[in-house]
Amino acid sequence: MHRAANAHGQASGREFRALTLAALGVVYGDIGTSPLYALREVFASPHHPVPITPENVLGILSLVFWTLMLVISVKYVSFIMRADNRGEGGIMALMALALHEAPDGRLRRAVVMLGLSGAALFYGDGVITPTVSVLSAVEGLEIITPACKPFVIPLALVILVSLFCIQRHGTGSVGRLFGPIMLLWFAVLAVLGLRSIFDAPEVLRALNPAWCFAFLAGHPLLGFFALGAVVLTITGGEALYADMGHFGRRPISVAWFGLVLPALLINYFGQGALLLTDPAAVENPFYLLAPGWALYPMVALSTVATVIASQAVISGAFSLTLQAMQLGYSPRFEVRHTSEQRMGQIYLPAINWLLLAAVIAAVIGFGSSSNIAAAYGIAVTGTMLITNLLAFVVARRAWRWTLGRALLCVVPFVLIDVAFFAANSTKIIDGGWFPLAFGAAVFTVLTTWKRGRQLLHDKLGQDRIQLAPFIRSLSLGGATRVPGTAVFLTGRPEGVPHALLHSLKHYKVLHERMVIVTLRIFDVPYVPEIDRVEVTPLGQDFWQVTVQYGFKDEPDLPEALTHCAQYGLEFDMMDTSFFLGRETLVPRFGKEMAYWRVLLFAALFRNATSITAFFKIPTNRVVELGSQVVL
Repeated sequence: MHRAANAHGQASGREFRALTLAALGVVYGDIGTSPLYALREVFASPHHPVPITPENVLGILSLVFWTLMLVISVKYVSFIMRADNRGEGGIMALMALALHEAPDGRLRRAVVMLGLSGAALFYGDGVITPTVSVLSAVEGLEIITPACKPFVIPLALVILVSLFCIQRHGTGSVGRLFGPIMLLWFAVLAVLGLRSIFDAPEVLRALNPAWCFAFLAGHPLLGFFALGAVVLTITGGEALYADMGHFGRRPISVAWFGLVLPALLINYFGQGALLLTDPAAVENPFYLLAPGWALYPMVALSTVATVIASQAVISGAFSLTLQAMQLGYSPRFEVRHTSEQRMGQIYLPAINWLLLAAVIAAVIGFGSSSNIAAAYGIAVTGTMLITNLLAFVVARRAWRWTLGRALLCVVPFVLIDVAFFAANSTKIIDGGWFPLAFGAAVFTVLTTWKRGRQLLHDKLGQDRIQLAPFIRSLSLGGATRVPGTAVFLTGRPEGVPHALLHSLKHYKVLHERMVIVTLRIFDVPYVPEIDRVEVTPLGQDFWQVTVQYGFKDEPDLPEALTHCAQYGLEFDMMDTSFFLGRETLVPRFGKEMAYWRVLLFAALFRNATSITAFFKIPTNRVVELGSQVVL
């Protein structure tokens, strides 16, 4: 979206301001709406609430302040965002970067497992973020009048269903409003917090870390449980890294230190000041910061802000799925482009409806934002912990840091994340099981698909004929050549594609130009257009073409083949036929993979989007040749 500005160094002043404003609407929606529920969950949670005393309030505020400073400001902004994969961030980009430096063996397998676990937990986060955010916003109606309580769940469901239903239209038309709306949101957070801080300025003493240590030392068990709620203040922190490719490191950092961090801290301290002066406000300290006349506008603004936060997570799930498909870890899903002007604005119907079904189940099953908040932290802290471990591999392998330096930098952050993760593990029974179960299901699909594709690739390669001898044998004659160009896709460029052998067996002819195409996905985000294809003439009018993509490139095979013209290989699509193999899998018991996983892979393979649609091959130029494979 904004990659062009970043690719040429520093953006101009106007572009930089636009990027910074846009980052507010995409990057900071999730963490920016945390004040709706974070402190309420600390002091009014049904699970181990912290009693409201001046010492406890100052201790919790000190914990919040130093958590934001250490985890977001230091870890993400100063350290993790340095681990970019050619400008791109996010768990899949980090995994690809670590894999690039990891040799085959146990380390490589560990990196893959960590990366896929982090991706799976992100999907769990993608279910919980819209649920808890929208519910928290709509629950403000209960503060206006308790009579609204029966309408909270139905209204939240209407908003969420509407949000998912409009995804197919894209967000290009309203996306430009996200930044200004979130700018207003953070301004309102700061104003409301300042009003309350003026009434109890002693709350600013919580900036001293001594209050944090005093609280944890004086109430070790309660402090441990409190960490499970304090972590809600940093939900969405991963977005700073994940969206780095869209906006660049500097606009995200400037937005954080210039507006988001100050506004969040002022609002949290304002809520703390309110609790010091009126402990009864613990019912909903965020909304009770506002004067009575402003409650309706605040509910409306909060709802819009949470919808924006939810939109960012949903779009992130679409993007992550596309990356997983490109890297070979996910079945092919239908991908629709919702904007002709902006690359990257995509819509995946299957993922959209899967997330919606899970969100509806979460809203109905948990019933309130307090109940679902118990499930929130474990997905967030799990992803953050995995990010640390992958960053350690990158620091050692890619940056060539010494072991001591890498441990000194990573271990403190790992200890913080382990503490938060352990605190949230106590909530597994109370709701933490939900993102873990959802993530486990996603992890199973990702690993089964990858393993199944490898087994299928090996089966198809068992009896393959070598391509070079096959081409030489054609000089002896025997096969009639007919006009036109035939394109065969294969994953093994050194062998004769199965579709070619089937075609020759059935039609007894070869086209006058035979093109063997291999698609390669590299562990970099984008491959430059100049490197899109490699073309090698093989003799006998056979050509070998390697089409190269990065894991964030959007495949378009006909467009890629136009680059072959510079090598003397030109394509006329009306005179070109694409021959594709379509395998029918026959599951059987075996040692390579558990039978239930074979059945799962067969179901995924059968329902995956066709290669034709995924690579944008004209359907009227495709010939499919079937075969059965016992797996």
